[in-house]
Amino acid sequence: MAKVKSIFTCQQCGYQSAKWLGRCPDCNNWNSLTEETQIRETRPSLRQFANPQPPQLLSDVQGSDEIRQSTNIEELDRILGGGIVSGSVVLVGGEPGIGKSTLLLQACLAACRRACQKLASASSSILYVSAEESIQQTKLRALRLGEIPKDLYIVSETNVDLITQYVRKLSPALVVIDSIQVMYNPDLSSGAGSVSQVRECSGVLTALAKASNIPVFLVGHVTKEGYLAGPRVLEHMVDTVLYFEGQRETSFRILRAVKNRFGSTNEIGVFQMTGCGLAQVNNPSQLLLAQRPKQAAGSVVVPCIEGTRPLLVEIQALVSRSGLVMPRRWCSGLDYNRIALLIAVLEKRAGLGLASQDIFVNVVGGIKVQEPAIDLGIAVAVASSLKEAPVEQQDIVLGEIGLGAEVRGVTQPEVRIKEAQRLGFKRCIIAKNNLKSLKIKGSIELIGVETVSEALEAVLKK
Repeated sequence: MAKVKSIFTCQQCGYQSAKWLGRCPDCNNWNSLTEETQIRETRPSLRQFANPQPPQLLSDVQGSDEIRQSTNIEELDRILGGGIVSGSVVLVGGEPGIGKSTLLLQACLAACRRACQKLASASSSILYVSAEESIQQTKLRALRLGEIPKDLYIVSETNVDLITQYVRKLSPALVVIDSIQVMYNPDLSSGAGSVSQVRECSGVLTALAKASNIPVFLVGHVTKEGYLAGPRVLEHMVDTVLYFEGQRETSFRILRAVKNRFGSTNEIGVFQMTGCGLAQVNNPSQLLLAQRPKQAAGSVVVPCIEGTRPLLVEIQALVSRSGLVMPRRWCSGLDYNRIALLIAVLEKRAGLGLASQDIFVNVVGGIKVQEPAIDLGIAVAVASSLKEAPVEQQDIVLGEIGLGAEVRGVTQPEVRIKEAQRLGFKRCIIAKNNLKSLKIKGSIELIGVETVSEALEAVLKK
């Protein structure tokens, strides 16, 4: 007979204990441990359905050029490292309504339209598991996205055992699970969405993908803190983790890879939400700068690198006199600790009186930028707002700032400057150390600076 065991599991991090605890010793959350009954029984592993192979030398393994296939969506291919890898498991997370289901349904429609007989197997069919919606609701969304192909199968099911049977019967080229949080394994007594259910269902689907060489996309929910719901082991089990960023009030959506076993984790994909689904943005720099105000103090354009793509973003700063004992410091899309460091450098080394000022810094478009190459742009934006001195519309600022107020060189300066030159910018303020190796053709003027004070004198009008 099956053995019944009661165990207490933390619903935040997945920590398990034989007895109840008021506070989880792993994640320090209070009242997060709930009792779950586990039934242990012997069941065949899904890997037994694959043909077992003896150990062999890695040098003797034959590679295949068909292991990675395009999704027919360029922005999604860039994030995945060039396309979908056969047998891979991709986890897509994001806030509700951000566009996760829309993007994956668009990928299924595009793959079917291009007769994806070589996507992951000999089959050209695709299975879309809509666990949160009925099949009629999903069809309404598909009709809004375009014509429905014949090889797209859909099922509304939450039982992971039945889903594995459907996959083995259809042998599809791609499987989409929307979403993993509502899946359940009948062998577990806990409810759907619990840590045990998410971990077990993810393990079953991952084993199925590796055994059958079929790629699987999982849609995941996020918590109010912005992290993927469920156990942390979920992100370790899958091959790729993608996050949707952006605000539902705006049309821009940023798809970022935070883990990728088959490609870079620095790439981003830019989309725009329209009435017909998510549209690719091939030139995000021009779109982000389209509404830049003219002659506005505190507005600076900075070229940054996201993976292999140069991206021009606008940084806005607002400095106003504070009536509080402790002035406010606020930022969006930037590292708060980095902002505090730059403010201290400006006050100590550049002589700006910022101790009694409220300072707000924002990256326009909802994009998050973390690289230190934008330090000089942030400092110039803050100084420009403080002195009410606008920055020239055709200027870009580039450089990293040290604690001694020195401006340090950045990586890939030629790629950044060429992107700015393509969009019509005429002058670039950059670290003098970068000028030694730059070979830029064109009319753009390069001004090298060594300190923050030199940069402020070169940029600000008054």
